[in-house]
Formats: sequence, C-alpha cells, structure tokens
Amino acid sequence: SPAPSVYLGTLQILHLLEDLKIALEMLEDPQEKEALRSQIPGATAMCIREWFEENLVNLHSSMNNETYQERLARLEGDKESLILQVSVLTDQVEAQGEKIRDLEICLEGHQLKLNATEEMLQQELLSRTSLETQKLDLMAEVSDLKIKLVGMEKEQSEYEEKQNKAESLLQELRHLKIKVEELENERNQYEWKLKATKVSRIFGNFPADDLGLAEFRRGGLRATAGPRLSRSKETKGQKSDYNAPFAQWGTERVCNWLEDFGLGQYVIFARQWVSSGHTLLTATPQDMEKEMGIKHPLHRKKLVLAIKSINAKQDEKSAQLDHIWVTRWLDDIGLPQYKDQFHESRVDGRMLQYLTVNDLLFLKVTSQLHHLSIKCAIHVLHVNSFNPHCLRRRPVDENNVSPSEVVQWSNHRVMEWLRSVDLAEYAPNLRGSGVHGGLIILEPRFNGDTLAMLLNIPPQKTLLRRHLTTNFNVLIGPEAQQEKREIMESTAYTPLTTTAKVRPKKLGFSHFGNLRKKKFDESTDYICPMDTNPGATNGTQKNYGGYKGLSPFTDRELDKLDQMEHSEGTVMQIGALSQGINNLTNMLSQDEMLNDSRFLTPTFEDWR
Repeated sequence: SPAPSVYLGTLQILHLLEDLKIALEMLEDPQEKEALRSQIPGATAMCIREWFEENLVNLHSSMNNETYQERLARLEGDKESLILQVSVLTDQVEAQGEKIRDLEICLEGHQLKLNATEEMLQQELLSRTSLETQKLDLMAEVSDLKIKLVGMEKEQSEYEEKQNKAESLLQELRHLKIKVEELENERNQYEWKLKATKVSRIFGNFPADDLGLAEFRRGGLRATAGPRLSRSKETKGQKSDYNAPFAQWGTERVCNWLEDFGLGQYVIFARQWVSSGHTLLTATPQDMEKEMGIKHPLHRKKLVLAIKSINAKQDEKSAQLDHIWVTRWLDDIGLPQYKDQFHESRVDGRMLQYLTVNDLLFLKVTSQLHHLSIKCAIHVLHVNSFNPHCLRRRPVDENNVSPSEVVQWSNHRVMEWLRSVDLAEYAPNLRGSGVHGGLIILEPRFNGDTLAMLLNIPPQKTLLRRHLTTNFNVLIGPEAQQEKREIMESTAYTPLTTTAKVRPKKLGFSHFGNLRKKKFDESTDYICPMDTNPGATNGTQKNYGGYKGLSPFTDRELDKLDQMEHSEGTVMQIGALSQGINNLTNMLSQDEMLNDSRFLTPTFEDWR
C-alpha cells in the first residue's frame, strides 16, 4: 500500500541523514570533506540545499522575532502561572475533599434516618394490622351489643307493661284501702250497736246512755259510790230538728257528722265523751287529743278548723271540697306521689286554705319546688273561690292562648302543650314534677331553663333548649316574661333546682318541754296566705286576667324554704324524740283509761 511505502521512505531518509551527519563528523580533513562534496551530483546537492534553506529560513525568522532571554522570561512566567494554577487547583481539590467528607457524613446520617424510618414503617404496618384486628373485634362486639340492645328494649317494653299493670293494681289497692277504712268504720259502729243492744236486753228498757257505755266523762261519780247519775235524754223534738244549731246536736248526730267528715275512726271515743255539739265547740285541741284519742296533728287541725268555722258562722266554699277531691287535685297539679299522705291525713279544701309549711313537712313534702307548686295551685283556688272545676285538663285552642288561661292549666294540659310544640318525647318527664299552669305563670323564678331541667333535656342540645325557651316565652306572654327577666337580673336571684329542700325551723332541746304547752293554733305561716291588701306583699304585683302574680319569697319565707344543708340529722333526732314522746303519751293515756275502766260498767266481753 502507498502509506507504508511512504512511511518507510521517510525512515530511510532520516537514517541516511543521521549516517551523513556521522560520516561528516568522522571526516576531520577539510580536503576530504571537499572531495566528498565534489562527488555529489549537482541536482542532488541543489535539492538538499533548497530543502535546508527552507528550514533555515523558518528558524531565522523565529529567532529574529524572539530572543532567547525573552523566550526564557516568557517560559518563567508561564511556569509561575502554572504553579499558581496548580496551588489554586490544589486548594479547590482540598475544599472539594472536605465537601465530599461532609457529604459522606450527611449521607451516613440520612442512611441512619432511612433505617429508622423503615423500622417505624414496619412498626406502623404491624400496628395497623393490630388495629384492623381490633376493629373487627369491636365490630363484632357492636353487633353483639345491638342484639343485646334489642333484647333489652323488648325487656323494657315488657317492664313498662308490668309497671303500668302495677300502677293500676296500686290504684285499685288504694281504692280498696279506702273501702276497707269505710268498712272498718261501719264495723266499729255495728259493734257498738251490738254491744248496746245486748246490754239493753240484760237491763231491760234502760237506755244505753244510762249504763255508761256511750257516755263517760272524767270526774263523774264512781259506780260503787251510789246510784249513777246520767245525762238527761234528748227530747224527741231535738232529734228530729235538723235545723238546730251545732251546739244542740245530740251525740248520735255529732258522731254521724264525724263519720261524714272523714274522722270515723274516733267515733267510739266520741260516743263516750261528747254529750252534745256544745262539747266540741268548747273543747280545746288538748281535750280532743286526751278524750277522743286524736293523736294525728292534721286530724286535730281538721276538726279545730271545722269547729272554728261553725263558731264564726262562716260559710267557706273551701269546706265543700272533701279529702277525696284533694287527692284528685294532687293528680291535676302533677304531685300524685303525695296522695297517700294527704288521704291518710284527711286533708280537705279548708285545710288547703290554712295549710302551713310545717304541715307540708309533716306530709313528707320536702322539695322546695313542690312547695312552690302547691303554693301556686292554692293561689289559683283562692282566685277561683275554690271552684272544684277551675283547672283545665284538655286543650281548646292551641293557637289562641292567653296567660289567664295558662294559669289554670293542669299538669296533663302542660304535657299536651309540649306535644303541640314537637316535644312529645320529653312530655312524660313532667309526671310527678309538680309543673302546672299556676307554677309556670305565677312563680317568677320558673323560666325556660327550669322547664328544660325538669324535662331532662341535655345542656348540649342548645337548639332544642332554644326552641323550648322561645315557645315558653310566647306561652307566658310579655308581662310575665318581663317579670321573670327582672327577677333573673336581680342580685338575690337563685335558680330553682330539683334538689333544693325545705329546711324546718331549728329547735333547741330546751324547747321540747314547752312544745305540748303551746297552743295548737299558734302557727300561722300559711303556705299561701291570701292577703287582701295588695301593697302588703313584697315585690311587684302583676295581673294575669284577674290573677295576682306571686312575688318572690320575702326574707322570712326564704328562711323557711332554704336548701337543707346539715339539718337532716337534726330532723331525724327531732322525729325520733317526738316519736318517743308520742309513745309515752299513748302509754300514759292507756294507763289512765285502764284505771278508769274499773269504775265503768262491765264491757261487752264480760257480758258475753
């Protein structure tokens, strides 16, 4: 190929030139050098000369442009610049090395973080797996609880049915109790008549009164002291004259009056002590307790009030309401839980009119809210002249209701109103709460929050409570709303609660010796006094269609109706001590009766 041949020719030329140089250096004799030169052909010499001249021209031109010293200086400068560049590059290399070491350290730290993150990820995966397992377990438990809830709801419905049946049975038992009491009174009367009949058969035509069975008064003559002096017999005209004054009533008529009055259990003792109506008119409460055995304070008060009314010749409309009506009235005002106590105490309309705080405490009414409920309900009776049908039990027109109508609402009517404002699910909570129209309108401290508390509406249900408050304010009207707002803004305002109790008056033990010496009619702290002077009461007076709103309690009433703090133990001690006193009194009275029975004629058991 051409390229290798050219390359070989070039090498040969170089070798030849080197050989020529060596041969020329070996020839020291100039003649020999000249003879050798003369032997070279002219063309060859010319070609070599031209080739050398060209190279020599280039060499001389470069040498002409730059001297040796300049070139050396230039080269020294290049050397220094190269040394400087090398030092800069060395510094840069060291800096880059430090950065590389820092990056390696960061890389190790990130590697550690990466490893920790991977471990956390593994733990999170394990935790999520356990949470998923727990979730499945909880879902299984929720399903089991739902099944149990369905079963409990079924049991609750069955329990409510049983409770309703039990309430109906309890109501029947109450009616049966009343009937048993009536039958007991009839049995006592029949036994007395049978006793008198047998005695009259033995003694012939002597009346039973002459034998001392029906009448016996302490201080009379003993049977062994001589002939027994009996009372003069009632004339035929007196027995038939039912228009005669009470003082002229005979024994039998007084006893019949006691039975109709609801105190038939004391007829036996009354036949032995009462000679005429004048005996009761002149008797003191102590005489009634001693001679007729009336230990029950409210039975005694009932009889004293009736005799006072007869003495004063007052025709009170409250006297037309018997104790059976009062038990129905308790249903209407939402306090049926006290029906047994009121029925046992024979509380009638007249006693409601003169009911005191101590009487309510004796009837086991200790809740402050229930005291206020009874107070407002009695106030409504006062305003309506003790009309037995003044309370409204059924709705007439829900869209046109005035406060003068609301004040006459019964507890059931209030529940009907709750149903009309879409609160039917909370309406049953008002049973036994004592909420009625009179309490809503006439008690200034009774507001929407109080009603929400009694309905058991949770505080977190703000929208529901706001809905109730709005409808409550529309119901009571702007006048009552303004009065309640003024009371709430006063500094002495205390909200009503279901736990507030009425505190009885504190009595020292030094007072117990004087308790039985006090008059029985001393207490005049009536639960609802009817003051004829409008300015006599404390606070503002509002009119609601003829109703005077009950003002907040005075300081005296607040002392009575304060929350019970630490008086329960004192009350229990007083109750226990009072019970002991009553037992001792009963024992003493029985002892006196046994001692006096030795001077009486033989009893029915002896004659039998």
